[in-house]
Amino acid sequence: MAHDVATKKPRPVDLYVGSRIRMRRNLLGISQTELGNRIGVTFQQVQKYEKGVNRIGTSRLIRICEVLQTAPEWLFEGAPGPKPKSSAAARKIEAAFAAFLADDTAPRLILIWPRLPTKLKRLAVGLLAEMAKHDED
Repeated sequence: MAHDVATKKPRPVDLYVGSRIRMRRNLLGISQTELGNRIGVTFQQVQKYEKGVNRIGTSRLIRICEVLQTAPEWLFEGAPGPKPKSSAAARKIEAAFAAFLADDTAPRLILIWPRLPTKLKRLAVGLLAEMAKHDED
């Protein structure tokens, strides 16, 4: 579905995210001026974000979330629009990632991994892949 750029009407997701920003800002007792100062824009720009008139860039959205003490996903929770459909490959990756996070040894690996040189990382992945292949036999 093509978007008619001539109309410049806010999209439903922009309206929704803007309303979530306004609600969170009000819950925290932060004025539009204060939010604007803390994210580097005018209060008028904050008004436009909250009304969905102007879209919010990613880095600015992250800064807004920092100030409002919330995660970006909270702003989109329940947002209108198409819901993503996972392919079989995507579901397999998601399941593997969930299993990794559920494993007690994963945090140790995450802490060690950045300290390893790239060559050693490649060798480790190759070794683990071979070990997994032999375990399936």
